[in-house]
Amino acid sequence: MNKNNLVQILVPRSTGDGKPVSRSWFGELLKELTDRFGGATGYLRTPGQGIWDTGEGKERDDIAVIEVMTDEIDKRYWQDLRKRLEKELSQEIIVIRVQEIITL
Repeated sequence: MNKNNLVQILVPRSTGDGKPVSRSWFGELLKELTDRFGGATGYLRTPGQGIWDTGEGKERDDIAVIEVMTDEIDKRYWQDLRKRLEKELSQEIIVIRVQEIITL
């Protein structure tokens, strides 16, 4: 059995300014990740829906999920990517999470 890591990036479908994130933007991100890791998967057609309590009311967000499988986790790379995406998309936080997986 091979142990791998699944990295998931939860990307909002709209910027913090309310503008839709373009398909070409997602395409560029997928290409960047594919070039670096040999492959990436984007779940873009049916967005997930997030809802959270801000303390002043409920907020709602549609998200796409981008996944990458990798053996090694370069924390610095992922932290830098998160900061860049937050800036590009005018977001307070972009969630990037890692799960260890066992390929059967």
